[in-house]
Amino acid sequence: MKLSYKARKRWALVILIFGLPAYIMSVVTVLNLLGRPPLVVEFFVYVALGIVWAIPLRFIFKGIGQADPDDPNN
Repeated sequence: MKLSYKARKRWALVILIFGLPAYIMSVVTVLNLLGRPPLVVEFFVYVALGIVWAIPLRFIFKGIGQADPDDPNN
């Protein structure tokens, strides 16, 4: 099912406002529960998880900064 441009834009906003902070809090909580790893390992875990969250959601964010392709005035 293909989402319209407006739907993708709304979902992107919801994900960035609610989903991303929840994801960040859960990652920090899990890493704190596991104990304090060495700084280099912790850095690479945060970088990897910072990239991993966007991979399954890339179809929603793709083209959001462009003009609406369905707009008849364009």
